[in-house]
Amino acid sequence: MRRAKVSALILGLVLILVMLGGVLFRFASAVDPAEVRIAPARAIPNTDVNPYGANFFLEREVEEWKREKTVQMAREAGIGWAKQHFVWADIEPRRKGKFIDETSGESTWKKYDQIVDLYERYGLQVIARLDRPPDWTRQDNTYPERPPDDFNDYGDFVYEFVKHYQGRVRYIQIWNEPNIFPEWGNQEVNPAQYVELLKIAYQRAKEADPNVYVLSAPLAITLEDFPIRRNLNDLVFLEEMYQAGARDYFDILSANAFGFEYPPDDPPDPGVLNFSRVLLHREIMEKYGDTDKPVWINEYGWNAAPDDPVNFPEEKLPWKRVNEEQQAEYTLRGIEEARAHWPWAGVFNIWYFRQVGNFSPEQPEYYFRMVDVDFTPRRVYYAVKDAAVALTVAGAGHYEETNPAVVADSGWQAVIEPRASGESYLLSERPGASLSFTFKGDAVNLLTRRDSQAGRLLVTLDGRDVTGLPLDEKGRSYVDLYEPTTRWQAWVPLVSGAGNGQHVLRLTVSEESHPASAGHHCSIDAFQVTLAPRPTFPAIPVAGLGLGALAATWLLYRELRHR
Repeated sequence: MRRAKVSALILGLVLILVMLGGVLFRFASAVDPAEVRIAPARAIPNTDVNPYGANFFLEREVEEWKREKTVQMAREAGIGWAKQHFVWADIEPRRKGKFIDETSGESTWKKYDQIVDLYERYGLQVIARLDRPPDWTRQDNTYPERPPDDFNDYGDFVYEFVKHYQGRVRYIQIWNEPNIFPEWGNQEVNPAQYVELLKIAYQRAKEADPNVYVLSAPLAITLEDFPIRRNLNDLVFLEEMYQAGARDYFDILSANAFGFEYPPDDPPDPGVLNFSRVLLHREIMEKYGDTDKPVWINEYGWNAAPDDPVNFPEEKLPWKRVNEEQQAEYTLRGIEEARAHWPWAGVFNIWYFRQVGNFSPEQPEYYFRMVDVDFTPRRVYYAVKDAAVALTVAGAGHYEETNPAVVADSGWQAVIEPRASGESYLLSERPGASLSFTFKGDAVNLLTRRDSQAGRLLVTLDGRDVTGLPLDEKGRSYVDLYEPTTRWQAWVPLVSGAGNGQHVLRLTVSEESHPASAGHHCSIDAFQVTLAPRPTFPAIPVAGLGLGALAATWLLYRELRHR
């Protein structure tokens, strides 16, 4: 009998201690919002984005399976952007306005349509480089890079390109490295002439689609500045671009940023070529009052050529060299430090993802790659893959609709609008159009546009209806965006009390709308994630359990003493 009593006391004491430990653990492990870094709103458009992009050469790849495997591996590494060359001479080869291959009778868009389809299938957004004119545009065809004799021919091509890919390719780059030979042909480079080309292209692009973004041409980084301007210092060229009125004719400044032999934090110096040279480009933008535009990096990286003084002497390494471990570390550190300290930084297109055999191992260009020609991943590939995982979950803070935690289906249209947060938003009026937002936090609010044509958004959290929201006739939780007058940047509560874990919020355009609404327009402008406050110390439960533990211990002591 006494043995059973002792066993019961021991069991009771263990249970009390387990309960006490659980209460204390839950308190100790609760998130304190004051200790969590809150992601601030990124005020400059096109900066709250997946920063990981890469340069691709799919237009040169003949075998379809190799194209597919290249893009599949990029997606698996978290790459969100594909910098892709669209060769004007391929698309409009023989005569103005003719987009037919006279030999096969097929559309000259076909190859590039297949490439765009592939990127779309794997969720990569395209940044289209547009240059390399066909021969019919020039008298002097010595160099295929030379611009056309009549810049309006290029403007017409840009118009046709933007119209052809409207809603699918939303970022276009106007020319490439116009400050060096031979990218401007067999003639002196001329910043004012490039601005004239840029102006025509910008106006025609916006005419074709007001929601397309125009990137200026990236400039080759060089220290040359000779009386005969064959190659011109990028800082001088950019300054003269602004003096010629470039500010009004692009949305995003495109820049090159190679690290050479220096780490990412090597300070900027006009006489040094390094990653931080981008800061000198930004200073020129600010000098001319162009502070509200982002900077995207067109070609970015470090070269990891072998440490072989016989085959790769220093004088034959124009980009210098680092080892593969440094290449991976510097690539990540450069992006992370830029994102932390440069509020105007957007996408970093690594040079390059994989080439198709045009660079041999005897050429230093070969050693920029993330993936070998035979699809062997290099160290930098795995570094990016591991770092990119965190991008898909939004923590506490403000997030634009362009953030990688937001995944929208094809039913949504991106709209440029100065009155919206980040000067853009997503719009849909198609019932069933859906998007998801993955976050880690307790509550989410939606920033939206409310007006007389607004519809309803069905809301689910982790696949279930949301407690606290109204239910429609089918029992589905929803929010109604209708208001009789237009109101931009209106906050709408969606979720609260979810607990500070990871969740998936899904918003779907409903087939129903407010009786007074004239439409189903649903706008997604931004999200705000907050954490639940840390609970107060559970003094009463702890005290009660503590007293219970003392009492059980005392009773157990008495029983053991009298045995």
